[in-house]
Amino acid sequence: MKDFFKFTLATVTGIILSTILLFIIGIITLFGIVSASDNETTVKENSVMMLNMRGTLVERTQENPIDILSKLIKEDTETYGLDDILASIKKAKENKNIKGIYLQASYLSTSYASLQEIRNALLDFKESGKFVIAYSDTYSQKLYYLSSVADKVLLNPKGVIEWRGISSTPLFYKDLLKKVGVEMQIFKVGTYKSAVEPFISTEMSTANREQVTEFINSVWKQITKDVSASRNISVDSLNAYADRMLMFYPAEETISAGLADALIYRNDVRNYLKKMMRIDEKASLPILGLNDMINVKKNLPKDRSGNIVAVYYASGEITDNPISGATNEGIVGNKMIRDLRRLKENEDIKAVVLRVNSPGGSAFASEQIWHAVKELKATKPVIVSMGDYAASGGYYISCIADTIVAEPTTLTGSIGIFGMIPNIKELSEKIGITYDVVKTNKYSDIGNIMRPFNEDEKALIQMTVSQGYDTFIARCAEGAV
Repeated sequence: MKDFFKFTLATVTGIILSTILLFIIGIITLFGIVSASDNETTVKENSVMMLNMRGTLVERTQENPIDILSKLIKEDTETYGLDDILASIKKAKENKNIKGIYLQASYLSTSYASLQEIRNALLDFKESGKFVIAYSDTYSQKLYYLSSVADKVLLNPKGVIEWRGISSTPLFYKDLLKKVGVEMQIFKVGTYKSAVEPFISTEMSTANREQVTEFINSVWKQITKDVSASRNISVDSLNAYADRMLMFYPAEETISAGLADALIYRNDVRNYLKKMMRIDEKASLPILGLNDMINVKKNLPKDRSGNIVAVYYASGEITDNPISGATNEGIVGNKMIRDLRRLKENEDIKAVVLRVNSPGGSAFASEQIWHAVKELKATKPVIVSMGDYAASGGYYISCIADTIVAEPTTLTGSIGIFGMIPNIKELSEKIGITYDVVKTNKYSDIGNIMRPFNEDEKALIQMTVSQGYDTFIARCAEGAV
């Protein structure tokens, strides 16, 4: 017993010390990152901006604990802010010492709408007469879409370009839930409100198949249109390449097809850039990464007019309260309402751009935010800019704005409301759990997951969902006037 307590104490002490050590290292790393970000970057002559797409793309850069840990263990992944990328491309265009952009396409977790924004920024960059060069060992379809805007697309001699079209493959859990004894009780309004289907069906409904088909076809149409314009390849040929699965053929086939311009190893790209820029092979080539570009001073006079346009980022799931343990709290109703009130009361702010990137969430919080946006709109113009998603609650909070803009590949709409509550009666019986109840009133135990709803309870919940839907529709109609 004595040895047991010694071992336990040693283990607990080790855990505590390890936690403290990791915390200290994390703080030191964080301060190092913050300190580094305070140093202004000097741009040398004949510099090249490098966009190393390797990690995750988010709306706005924030310090991510996962990034700090990745740096500690030397993982070459990062979280990139779309705002930083777009601002850096603009600064690169305006800086006379930066001659071009080198896009290194590794892998990037994101959606097509964000990539389209970066792509459009690169097109604008090229208007300055500067070059864009792209390279990858293997292009994912998304990063090839981005890279196709480049003047030259370079590929590893043993690399591939993923080009196969778009698919949607939802999973369905109805049979699994039935086996374990769980029934999902669904309350919804909206024929095309399909979020509940995986829990009550074994395949797509006709309505959902229709909307998913329409969406992915529209996205693919936009992708092929853009790639066709940049690479001078017909849309029919691009579809033929996708059906042929060109990615399984030797890399030389991508050159013949016009998807890439040259086969080259990564180590030779820098010399390729020097040759193109007519710089001696032995000379240095200043490369500026994204963090360097963030710290390049923007040559703009300070605006002292008091005419400020504020940009407010509303990203993530819409919730009534912060989600415990989440690294990104998303859109918290009460917090956003307070923020919008401050924007309303600030007389120096003459207009607000509301950047929305949200799949939706709480109907209650969405209604409260909608009201706050309406109050803000009464005092100054409100423009909504939609990102990858502005669906369901994301559209709810957007619909009252003076103007709404979106990318062709933005997923928006999804007007409808649902509720989903499990009934685990059968599961509890299987594993030997029973329950009893004592109550003061008829509905005191409504929502008890140990039993199914009765018909009266179902009617009450459906009535609430239907009322929420009617309100949602009314808000959309008011915004459309």
